[in-house]
Amino acid sequence: MQCSLVSAAARYYSSCMTTSHQPVISATGLFTPLESISNEELVKSFNEYVSRYNAKFADEIASGEREPLTPSSVEFIEKASGIKSRHVLTKAPILDPEIMSPRWEERGNEELSLMAEIGVAAARQAMQSVQRKPEDIDAVLCAASNMERAYPAMAIEIQQALKIDGFAFDMNVACSSATFGIQTAADYIRAGNAKSVLVVSPEITSGHLNWQDRDSHFIFGDVATAVLVEDKAIAPDRHWDILGTRLKTVFSNNIRNNFGFLNRAHPETADSADKLFVQEGRKVFKEVVPMVASMILEEADRLSIKPENLRRLWLHQANAGMNRLIAQRVLGHEANDDESPTVLDTYGNTSSAGSVIAFHKHSSDLESDDTGLICSFGAGYSAGTVFVRRV
Repeated sequence: MQCSLVSAAARYYSSCMTTSHQPVISATGLFTPLESISNEELVKSFNEYVSRYNAKFADEIASGEREPLTPSSVEFIEKASGIKSRHVLTKAPILDPEIMSPRWEERGNEELSLMAEIGVAAARQAMQSVQRKPEDIDAVLCAASNMERAYPAMAIEIQQALKIDGFAFDMNVACSSATFGIQTAADYIRAGNAKSVLVVSPEITSGHLNWQDRDSHFIFGDVATAVLVEDKAIAPDRHWDILGTRLKTVFSNNIRNNFGFLNRAHPETADSADKLFVQEGRKVFKEVVPMVASMILEEADRLSIKPENLRRLWLHQANAGMNRLIAQRVLGHEANDDESPTVLDTYGNTSSAGSVIAFHKHSSDLESDDTGLICSFGAGYSAGTVFVRRV
């Protein structure tokens, strides 16, 4: 058996010099935390914090030395974002007005890290759905926006937990990490340097969110996704051809996070506001929507795909308004829920995982030759497109 496996691998890689390799998406996986926070729960907690804050600093507020905090509301959150709830790995401390930040026990160096744990869960689901074994996978890319540590790479820990030989590395392009990872994996396939690559996106975004900020405390949720990118020659009969990919980055400070080993102010300290997630939402909306819409249309034209023929758009799940406008500019009409499905309402913004969640949950009904688009956009600015066709 071992000899036959070695011979098969040798035949595959020897063919790389003479054979073109087409990358496809063979499978996806999804890990969803059990706990979820509704807008009603979040608003109740936040408003209690506001009440205590304003009472604590009542004299300074009265004298004009300090601005009072403004309560939030369910209506405000849903109008601003379209989000109704979000999954998190630890609920109770986030809703505690005295903490308002995730908390979990620190794990020892010999234990599997939390980020690797949820990434492994998503990866295993993807592998099992197409009966892939560890020896079938050549590489693991951990593509996510909030790494648990600098090194060793999270991808290598995930690789070890899955017992995969080969290589692994981390990559971070904020909310576009997954699509950048898919193109990177596809390029390995095209070049013949790998036949099967796992792109894993574990996003514990709750740890980088300022839950005490009215304008952003409702945005993020935790989740993990996995995408198995393979050579078409070994893909299952039912898969997705990757027709083309395109990446774009433009530097902007309009979405920023300064939390890191050089600057680690705790969320409860006075100088923490700019250490966590901050954004100028109106500027982001104004600048990102036309950039992403133009990028999609240009790539569709390059691939000779008529935008109106796109069966489905799996867009980045950050803001309902942005998705509506981008879809309208691409399709030429306001998209319905079937054309541009959303998971934003129940998952919140899950950074790079959002468009993959939408694809994972809303793609099985498409028929052979249906064409669609996985698209991400976010801090950087960064944007990525993956055009796919059902086989």
